[in-house]
Amino acid sequence: MPLFSSAPERLCLVRLSAIGDCLHAVAVVQAIQRQWPTTAITWIMGKVEASLLGDLPGVEVIPFDKKAGWRGYVQVWRQLRGRRFDALLHMQSALRASMLTLGVRARYRLGFDAQRAGDGQRWFTNHTVPSPAALHVLDGMMAFAAELGIRDLTPHWQIPLAASDREWAAQQLDASRPCLLIAPAASKAYKNWTAEGYATVADHAARRGFQVLLCGGPSALEKTLAAEIVQRCCHPPRNLVGQSSLKQMMALIQQVQVVLAPDTGPVHMATAAGIPVIALYAHHNPERVGPYLCRDYLVSVYQSLMEARSGKPVSSLPWRSRLKDDHAMQHIQSDQVIACFDTLCQHYALLEPTS
Repeated sequence: MPLFSSAPERLCLVRLSAIGDCLHAVAVVQAIQRQWPTTAITWIMGKVEASLLGDLPGVEVIPFDKKAGWRGYVQVWRQLRGRRFDALLHMQSALRASMLTLGVRARYRLGFDAQRAGDGQRWFTNHTVPSPAALHVLDGMMAFAAELGIRDLTPHWQIPLAASDREWAAQQLDASRPCLLIAPAASKAYKNWTAEGYATVADHAARRGFQVLLCGGPSALEKTLAAEIVQRCCHPPRNLVGQSSLKQMMALIQQVQVVLAPDTGPVHMATAAGIPVIALYAHHNPERVGPYLCRDYLVSVYQSLMEARSGKPVSSLPWRSRLKDDHAMQHIQSDQVIACFDTLCQHYALLEPTS
């Protein structure tokens, strides 16, 4: 039986990071809002994530700055003082997230079941959300909405953007050509594909009439990889790495035709924007963490490498199983990605005819 037969007054959600997982949680929040538009929703999220999602319609966002140490926890707890919620949706199995929930007073404290919980999360909750049959992280989060009583669990996203963000994005694009946007770097170096591989695909796209752009954050890792890609290209792409905010990047993603990225936030930003994405995987099961609406066009060596390493079928491995091999992404071949790009572009009628 669902917890609520009618709209609760107040809900609190804790999902601090990362960009992709917070975008999954947006789909949950907006499913709740469609059925219960009068329910007040408070969301505690990371400071970086709040720069993209802090102005969601009808949601009070309380940013948490993990770099502030204990002061960050105290600042959140002060904002929650004196409040009481009908339910807490504790949607992150991390100890820092659980510690934050100590300041949330709620009748129901929903958390993951044994399959998906970790870091002692179950000590901080009083109501278990059963894992769905589907593997994907988004389905596991959407199960929280089902447990509350939400009937329509179809994910939709509405991410507000300022006109200035859309204008900035439009200024980067050549309206006469389709655009391939490459977000080459994840936060962890082992998730990244090779500069040579990206350059080969970028040149192929340029030869087929595409404008190619690189985007990403300002870290040294991201800037170095982008510079190496540009250096290796016969048709150098425009390098925007480190030059955009998350809002501007989202606006840019909304206006391109194809996104190429490893296991990182822009994969899920493209999903939220309804833009086809070619995602590259080696360390995590893409059926669990891949682009929710575009898994037909991903390139993955996870299953073959994981089964060779473990001697077991992937279906028999624990849900969180990760391939621990810093060089696994090098098993992805350029020809595989180019073939996927061509197939996707043919499906969406984006390719110019070959001569």
